[in-house]
Amino acid sequence: MSAWLPTAPCTPHACVEAAAAVRARAVPRAVLRLGAVLLLLLAGIALTPFGSRIPPSLIRRWCRWIVRAAGVRVRITGAAPPTGGLLLVANHISWLDIPLLAAVRPARMLAKTEVRHWPVAGALAARGGTLFIDRDRLRALPDTVARIAGALREGAAVAAFPEGSTWCGRAQGTFRRAVFQAALDAGVPVQPVRIGYRLSGAATAVPAYVGEDTLLASLWRVVTARGLVAEVEVRDPVPPGGSPDRRALAHAAQPPETTAPAWTHTVLVA
Repeated sequence: MSAWLPTAPCTPHACVEAAAAVRARAVPRAVLRLGAVLLLLLAGIALTPFGSRIPPSLIRRWCRWIVRAAGVRVRITGAAPPTGGLLLVANHISWLDIPLLAAVRPARMLAKTEVRHWPVAGALAARGGTLFIDRDRLRALPDTVARIAGALREGAAVAAFPEGSTWCGRAQGTFRRAVFQAALDAGVPVQPVRIGYRLSGAATAVPAYVGEDTLLASLWRVVTARGLVAEVEVRDPVPPGGSPDRRALAHAAQPPETTAPAWTHTVLVA
């Protein structure tokens, strides 16, 4: 087992709902959604050389547009500090989590090295300042933590999924402690975020990207679904110095599994 990527028990067969038969008239809509997502990603790649000059508000809107282009409505409650070093942490269910977390606050993502080789998205991640992790080299862990702490000290936001693996959403993993050491070393707050998905009002695993699932299969389930909603709960930040060590900090940042978002002061992106 990798120190960075624990094995989740979730699998497409056991956890992800089988997609209902797709009607012929739904296919053109799904193809249009795929095309819209691709165009937005390509636009993002084209604009990455100007990244430092793009307003954060525009980046947040662009991330929401990506999710909306896939046919998913977005509900966000709460807000993260707009400036200063910040470690954003969230549970991990789907590839959709990445633009959703960036819609809370644009940040340097923490990602496995394999992401660098993904078509389109890999190039976007690399140009966007993603901090890549070699999951199979435990000796590289201290250097990775030091690089994260350095970025935080410089005032950047860094986003991570400390579970180390995707889960279906009905269950969740334990937050791994290593990334929280970087927040302690840099003396910055931790911003917990909880992500969930609903379909026709009920919790769903349709967008999940787990186990041996393929990105294309997960993407197709999303673009063919109707009434899919992403719910993003930005919880109270954990201040620097509020926890004595990384174990306590990870525990304080992890939302209880049974927590249900209270959708007050919610922003709904139609």
